Amino acid sequence: MSLSLREMAVAVLTTADGRAKTALSRQYAATWFAARKASTPVPLGMATPPDFPARPDKPELLDPRDVPKRKPGSPEGRIALLHAIAHIELNAVDLHWDMVARFHKTDMPLGFFDDWVKAADEESNHFNLICDCLEAQGSHYGALPAHAGMWRAAEDTADDILGRLAVVPMVLEARGLDVTPGMIEIFKRAKDTRSVAALEVIYAEEVGHVAYGSKWFNFLCGRDNLDPQPVFLDLVRRYFHSPLRPPFNEEKRAQAGLPPDFYWPLTETG
Repeated sequence: MSLSLREMAVAVLTTADGRAKTALSRQYAATWFAARKASTPVPLGMATPPDFPARPDKPELLDPRDVPKRKPGSPEGRIALLHAIAHIELNAVDLHWDMVARFHKTDMPLGFFDDWVKAADEESNHFNLICDCLEAQGSHYGALPAHAGMWRAAEDTADDILGRLAVVPMVLEARGLDVTPGMIEIFKRAKDTRSVAALEVIYAEEVGHVAYGSKWFNFLCGRDNLDPQPVFLDLVRRYFHSPLRPPFNEEKRAQAGLPPDFYWPLTETG
C-alpha cells in the first residue's frame, strides 16, 4: 500500500543515518512530483512526526558553547566548517519534512507542500554535496562534534505554524544568506574548487527556501487579515532567543521577500 505524503515525511524523520535519510528524502520528493505532474497527487494523509528526528550515533551533540572553535583559514578549520554546514543541512532536511507532516490542523494549498518537499529535496542534495567534500579531504560527517541546539526552533514552534515559518526559513535560513558569501571566499582562497561549487549551489537555492517562508507567512497573515510585519516581529521575539546580528545580505533578503523592516528592528535587545 502506497504511503501518504505525511507518512513519507515521518519515514524520513525516523531514519537515522544521514545518507540513508537523504536518499529516502529524494526518493519521496521524486514520487511526489511525478504524481503531481500526472495530476494524481499523493494523498496528504495523516501521520504523527516525532518530537525529535532520528540521528546517527555520531556526531556527538554538544551545547553550542562546548563545540570546539577552529580557525577557518587552516585545513582543520575548513574541515570543521564543512562539518558544521553538513550538520545544518541535515537538520534542514528534517525541518522541511517536519513542516510537511506537523501542521495538519491548518488547511494549506497543495503549493505549500510542493515548496517544502522541493526544499527538503534540495537540502538533501546539499548534505550529500558537503559530505562528498568532507570525504574528499579524508573526513566524514560524524568525525567531529556538532551543535545540539539545531532542533530548538522546531521544538519551540511545534504548535505554531506562523512561528515556525518566521523562525526557520525567515530567520535561520535567511542568516545563511548573510554568511555564505564569506564562507565561499574562505574556500576560494584555499583553491578548494569542489567546496566552492557546493556552497554556490547552496547559496543559490537557499534564496528560494527563505522565499517559501515569506510567501506562506504572508499567505496565512492575509487569510486572517493580519499585518505581517508586527506579527513577524512578535513571533521572532517570542521564539528566537537572541537579537539578530548584522551585517545583512539585504539584496538576497529582498530577493526572498524579506524587507528591511522585518529584521532591522530585531537587532535591538529588549
